[in-house]
Amino acid sequence: MKPRVSIIMGSTSDLHVMEKAAVILNEFEIPFEINALSAHRTPREVEKFATQARENGIEVIIAAAGMAAHLPGVIASMTIIPVIGV
Repeated sequence: MKPRVSIIMGSTSDLHVMEKAAVILNEFEIPFEINALSAHRTPREVEKFATQARENGIEVIIAAAGMAAHLPGVIASMTIIPVIGV
């Protein structure tokens, strides 16, 4: 199934928090993807992801980057898809 939700984290060190969202999405049988993208280290990749997410079938983005709020905000500034910041 094509993912409808995208879980984005600033680095894999955020996985222990973000995997909780993956568990819930699995319980509700909602297809999702999970990736590590950094607004600081890989800004072009973040831009490409955010600007193409809708055409790739993503309906909601869940984003977190450690204790910072920058990744959800950066993504939200580049898409009309709802972004949930963690």
